[in-house]
Amino acid sequence: MTDDPIFLKVWRTVAHVPRGRVATYGQIALMIGLHRGARTVGWALRALPDDCRVDGKAVPWHRVINARGAISDRGGGGGIGRQAVALRREGIAVSAGGLVDLGRYLWRGQRRRS
Repeated sequence: MTDDPIFLKVWRTVAHVPRGRVATYGQIALMIGLHRGARTVGWALRALPDDCRVDGKAVPWHRVINARGAISDRGGGGGIGRQAVALRREGIAVSAGGLVDLGRYLWRGQRRRS
């Protein structure tokens, strides 16, 4: 677990993305007040320890995708396939190319103060 306050804000916000919905890196960044912070959100999710819980909630990293509705390669191999499987398990349609229909699945969460 990290003591980085920005990473913790990211994880707390992502923990609120509901099952069957996705959010974008940029959307999460704006929710925590990080203008143009999409990459920072990506770094925070990449640093997320396996099975991490924040405030008692799981952090569903797989529900965060890029602004085009695509699964981003997190590096380390297998991230796209693993993320697509997790999203499909929740009823989210993911194309063979790793695309999600943002018009259908985008979470319209409220700005959170964490």
